Amino acid sequence: MTDVDGVGEVNLASWRERLSGILPDEVLMSLSADDLAMAWASGVMNPPSPRHRLLVAAEDGRVLGYIALAPCTDPDSDDRTGEIVALEVDPAHQRQGHGSRLMTAAVDVARTEGFVSLAVWCPLADETRRAFWQSAGWEPDTALRDLLMSDDPTDEEEPTVLREARLMVAISDQG
Repeated sequence: MTDVDGVGEVNLASWRERLSGILPDEVLMSLSADDLAMAWASGVMNPPSPRHRLLVAAEDGRVLGYIALAPCTDPDSDDRTGEIVALEVDPAHQRQGHGSRLMTAAVDVARTEGFVSLAVWCPLADETRRAFWQSAGWEPDTALRDLLMSDDPTDEEEPTVLREARLMVAISDQG
């Protein structure tokens, strides 16, 4: 098993637990660890920019969690703003400090990449996740976005929309 295989497994397990009740079960059950691992492998092998990073928490060769850092692409951001595009910890290993250590490591990497602030998007319905970020000093900045969870034109049901709020944190005193 490679790290991206482990990332795919953690991705699937954490989304199915964390997003249950937020996203329809059909959406969560349609995901596969192999497909998610392939997507992560593609991103690792061909990163969209030299500033994209994937950090992994592992123990005894097993991936316990991961965090992905990238330049922020929001229209109101500049090249000094980074974004945490993913942070997931295996449900069996949550509340053991892995998420906090991954966040700290990502902030350190972001500083070396020249970022002075970071953004993260959280589903409005995921109060636990927002509380985690806010306990670390991240604050909402009033930006909201809606993610369309299905773009299948043959789907006759009302599309699922995931509303997210952006949280920000300054990581440098430099202007």
